[in-house]
Amino acid sequence: MPHPAIQILIWITLAITAQALTAPGLLLMTVALFFVAAKLDSRQLFSLIRRTRWILLSLLLVYAYSTPGVALVTELGRFSPTLEGLSDGLMQLGRLLSMLSGLAILLSLLTQAQFISGIYALAYPLNWFRGSRERVAVRLALTLQYAEPAMRDTAADWKRAIGDVLQPPAAAGQQVMLDRIALKAADGLSLLLCAALLYGVWR
Repeated sequence: MPHPAIQILIWITLAITAQALTAPGLLLMTVALFFVAAKLDSRQLFSLIRRTRWILLSLLLVYAYSTPGVALVTELGRFSPTLEGLSDGLMQLGRLLSMLSGLAILLSLLTQAQFISGIYALAYPLNWFRGSRERVAVRLALTLQYAEPAMRDTAADWKRAIGDVLQPPAAAGQQVMLDRIALKAADGLSLLLCAALLYGVWR
């Protein structure tokens, strides 16, 4: 299994690649990622889609109604969505679905500790600017630790969730274990493949 940082980079590479693909390539990529994500952890995938469903729908409607072109329903005149807008909206929808499917795969393959370790490794350039990648990793770990329960509580009882937010923060200290996983030779090969893919897509 590749290093967590490499797995995160692969997801980023796929997300960037999706921006440059034509409709057939994007459709193939989205379907493949969706199938793999559903096979690994369908609950994770559909949870991500459910949480972003209004963003996805809004994006499609904005493109469909704001892009100039041929009216889809001529009887509606200027109140009709356009064919060009619907096409562009579906392309953006496909890109977002491919990113969500890739993220679902990433989250199903990595534990929270491994994900934090990957972010820690990717934050290495902060050392060149006297930044603290440990601080970045710890803050992300604490955010992930509280984000999921907070979202569930808000969905179940939003009034109590708002009340909890208004309460003074607890003063109890928190400890975060940061695993440092060594990179392997195969990880370097994966990194080169990602770079080659990006070069081939964007040249």
